[in-house]
Amino acid sequence: MKKDFSNIKLFAMDVDGTLTDGKIYIGNDGEVMKAFNAKDGLGIKLLIKKGIVPIIITGRRSKIVTRRCEEIGITVLYQGVRDKADILKNVMAKYDCTPEQTVYIGDDMNDLSAMQTAGITFAPADCAAALLPYVDFVLTQKSGDAPVREAIDIILENRLTLSDYESI
Repeated sequence: MKKDFSNIKLFAMDVDGTLTDGKIYIGNDGEVMKAFNAKDGLGIKLLIKKGIVPIIITGRRSKIVTRRCEEIGITVLYQGVRDKADILKNVMAKYDCTPEQTVYIGDDMNDLSAMQTAGITFAPADCAAALLPYVDFVLTQKSGDAPVREAIDIILENRLTLSDYESI
């Protein structure tokens, strides 16, 4: 499937099962821990450098997600979301974006409404089978193994220079 990535303005993503492997570690004191892939973080910084707004829309609430967003420069963050499509529509309106200018990457059926709102969709290789009919691009990387970076590389193909990497 051929899609035009030249006018992408928004890159929205889920967290658990997309930016992470989907595992949630809870310590005895209730502290939640998740592992994020540094490659995804670098990719997100490249998006920002190219003027594309990264957005997190996740169903869970987690201090660690807030901290990770701060580390890599994500300023548009929605946690504890039930209706991801509603949030995405509001963000698209705020940034004056069409579906064709909006990407969404998610891994499970709770991402479907947002995927149906975005014009271009990606999913990790190990996404829920029921999601497959709705995904434009199934990536080769599994959840937590930098599928976000893979999607970003596809979108930014031929638009990056060595100086883009050196200045991050």
